[in-house]
Amino acid sequence: MAMSVGDGGDERPMSDINTTPLVDVMLVLLIIFLIAVPVVLQSVEVELPKVEFEPTTTKPENINLAVRGAADGTCEVYWNLTRVNSQELLDRAVANLKGVVDRLGSNITPDDIPEVHIRGDVNTPYKCIGGTVYQMQQAGFVKVGFISEPPAGTNFRRA
Repeated sequence: MAMSVGDGGDERPMSDINTTPLVDVMLVLLIIFLIAVPVVLQSVEVELPKVEFEPTTTKPENINLAVRGAADGTCEVYWNLTRVNSQELLDRAVANLKGVVDRLGSNITPDDIPEVHIRGDVNTPYKCIGGTVYQMQQAGFVKVGFISEPPAGTNFRRA
């Protein structure tokens, strides 16, 4: 590291800025940040699910629910096209499942239980969707799924 020392007979003061100490400080800070940054950045290894579009088979006995948030912050749940509140949803779900069990008797398998398909609006609060899923699970339904719009340009073939 060089430093200019006034030599010769020139008696006026030196007007050049000595940048050597500034460069030294910046190099030290750069080294400190290069060492410290990997320690600060922590990440948890997570394997994200692979999403594949699989068309659903709609059976007549499946339950279709539409859920959206109202302007006043409440939740609106529609059983097919009929609006229901939380208690009515539970009562209808229990009655529906009881009818299936009575109809099939003791020969019931998990495949015989109807599925619940929930269509949730994009702007629906989580509490509305979560509450609907919880109510349907309380009623005894084990297959609760979400209906979404496929990505644009997706071609699929129904089997």
